[in-house]
Amino acid sequence: MPRSARIAPKEFVYHVLTRGNNRQDVFCDDEDFGKYLEILFKYKNQYKYKLYHYVLMSNHVHLVLETTKEGGDLSQIMKGINLSYAQHFKKKYPYTGHFWQDRFKSILISKDEYLLACGSYVELNPVRAGMVKDPKEYPWSSYRANAYGKKDDLIDKHIIFDKLSTDESVRKEYRSFVQQMQRKHEAMRGEMDRRTIYGGSEFVQKVQKRYKMDATIKKRGRPRKETVDIADN
Repeated sequence: MPRSARIAPKEFVYHVLTRGNNRQDVFCDDEDFGKYLEILFKYKNQYKYKLYHYVLMSNHVHLVLETTKEGGDLSQIMKGINLSYAQHFKKKYPYTGHFWQDRFKSILISKDEYLLACGSYVELNPVRAGMVKDPKEYPWSSYRANAYGKKDDLIDKHIIFDKLSTDESVRKEYRSFVQQMQRKHEAMRGEMDRRTIYGGSEFVQKVQKRYKMDATIKKRGRPRKETVDIADN
C-alpha cells in the first residue's frame, strides 16, 4: 500500500522525532553528536527554518522547529538532515541497510503554552532516561541555551518567551516551568505518542478543518465489530 502524503504546511511549528532503525544507536561518540549539530546548522542556513528546542539521545533525535515562508518545507529539511547524517555514519562505521526507522514523525504545535510544554518535554528526555538528574547536566540539548542564555548558534529567539515575562526574569520563569514539568515526570509521554496536532481545542479544530487531518494517530487494521471496549491482549 502506498504511503499517504504527509500534511506539513509551512509557517507552522513542528515537534519532529527521528529514530535509528530498530532503535539502534545513531550516536557513538562526541564527534557524532557534534557532526549532527553541524548538519542542523548547515540545513538551517539552507532552508531557513527556526529551531527552538532540540535533544540528541543515543538512538533518537527530537527537534522543535518552525518552517518559514521563504524556506524549505518540512520534508526537504528532514530529508537533507537525515541523509547527510546517515552518510556520515556509514562512512565512519561498518554499516549497511536502513539507517533511520521509517519516516520521521511530526506533530503540529500551537504557538503558545503548548509549545513550551512540548519544548520542556524534549529537553527533559535525558532526565526521564535516567542519564542525568538535571537537564542542564546534559550537553546535547537546547536546555542551557533556553534556560540560562548559553550561546548556541542553532537556537532562535523563542517566540513564547516574551509572553512569559517582559524583563530579564524570563529564563528564570522558564527554568521554573521546566521544573514543574520535571516533577510530573511522566507528563506528556503518552500525548506525544498519539498526537498529530498538539494545542488548545480552538487550534486543533482550526487545523483539522483547514487541512482535513486527524488530531490523533488512528490504529491500523480493521475496526472491531464489537461496540464494547475490549482490553488488548
